[in-house]
Amino acid sequence: MLPPYFANIGKRLVKANKIYFYDTGLAAYLLGIENEEQLATHPAKGALFENLIVNEAMKNRLNRGKDPNLYFYRDKSQKEVDLLYTQANNIQAYEIKSAQSFHKEFFKGIDYLNGIFGDRLTKTAVIFDGQEELHTEKNGVYNFRNFYLK
Repeated sequence: MLPPYFANIGKRLVKANKIYFYDTGLAAYLLGIENEEQLATHPAKGALFENLIVNEAMKNRLNRGKDPNLYFYRDKSQKEVDLLYTQANNIQAYEIKSAQSFHKEFFKGIDYLNGIFGDRLTKTAVIFDGQEELHTEKNGVYNFRNFYLK
């Protein structure tokens, strides 16, 4: 389960968590996906990809004996960012896309968060299935194979 992010901790307990499968292979099986060709055109491809990335981020933190400190952001106007990682008062925001081509619209949710959190947003990135990557100290575009939380 991935809880929603709220500055007010009491609200975290009221809002609904996002639920992910531990095993994306099992999730694909339950959806009737038997091979890569079926996955490529399946309507749940993006959700399965997001599931994979969230699981890997969670395992990365837990396997190092760390609290996950992972959340998602969604407000009442349905603005959403897939994965937030918090360290003290700082927030890192990640948008997850199964696309193989980068589009600048992928940063739309992150740009929205930047307006809300300002300097608290210390790192942002799009994690996707494409080959092109761009890294700066604060922002990035990562192929999912090269992404991990520190």
